[in-house]
Amino acid sequence: MRMDTRLLRTFAALARTGSFTAAAAELHLAQSTVTVHIKSLERELGTRLFDRLPTGALITDGGRRLLERAEGVLDAETRLREAAAATGKGAVRGRVVVGAAESLCSTRLPGVVTALRRTHPEVEVSLFAAGTAKAVEGLRSGRLDMALLLEEEADFTDVAAEPVAREPLVLVCAPDHPMAVRKSAADWPELAQESFFLLEQGCSYSDELERRLLAVPGARPRLTRFGSVDAARSCVAAGLGLTLLPRTTVDEALGQGRLAVAAAPPFPDVRVWLARHRRRWVPPAAAAVVEELARHFPTG
Repeated sequence: MRMDTRLLRTFAALARTGSFTAAAAELHLAQSTVTVHIKSLERELGTRLFDRLPTGALITDGGRRLLERAEGVLDAETRLREAAAATGKGAVRGRVVVGAAESLCSTRLPGVVTALRRTHPEVEVSLFAAGTAKAVEGLRSGRLDMALLLEEEADFTDVAAEPVAREPLVLVCAPDHPMAVRKSAADWPELAQESFFLLEQGCSYSDELERRLLAVPGARPRLTRFGSVDAARSCVAAGLGLTLLPRTTVDEALGQGRLAVAAAPPFPDVRVWLARHRRRWVPPAAAAVVEELARHFPTG
């Protein structure tokens, strides 16, 4: 049997998205072409891969069993193309899609991209700000080649993660906030009476701070969640409350006197994990990015 890998690519995209419309958009195909591809593949394999429902396409048990094999074929095709592109050409080339927390995208990763442009000018890096859940989903779906996760632990199905650094955290407030001028550190019952501007649900250190605040008997903290480091930082600089952020995201504001370190218990550093899909090949371009990451992150 000769298998057209275009059909397998459509199969994988439909399995990821659960929608003929979304799969067509992702693959830049007409929706009718996606339908034809899936019917052709089902006919060749002699099995039904999806149940067609009003809400979309639901992969069958048989389709789920075949999906891993299909992804393996597509991965092998990618390896072959990468090897062919590199034959006789010394330069490492290719596009690498990296997902990471917004704080890392704005502080650590620009230096990595700048260095790669000098050492591997034909490697193109695309950065996407993503929390842990979205990053892991992106690795599983193939939309991301690698991700940097800010978590104390990183144990996810189909995802291999290795610790590469630790990011210091700091609780900050406006310079004239009462927490900035205290002579001694506030305890948790005192902190639990304050207003906080934290990053959105799924940010591990924000979630842990919220858990500790709400664990205080009679706690009444005012908690506001943002999807943006800039938004949280701006509210705090305006004197509206406190926020917990990686030190790298507030160093400039601290130096300029727009923020101050709050007198509070110390917070442990958060671990940075480099995560990739367990079964996918690491092409030379991605390996070059990994090498550069190791040089730009503080070890710990």
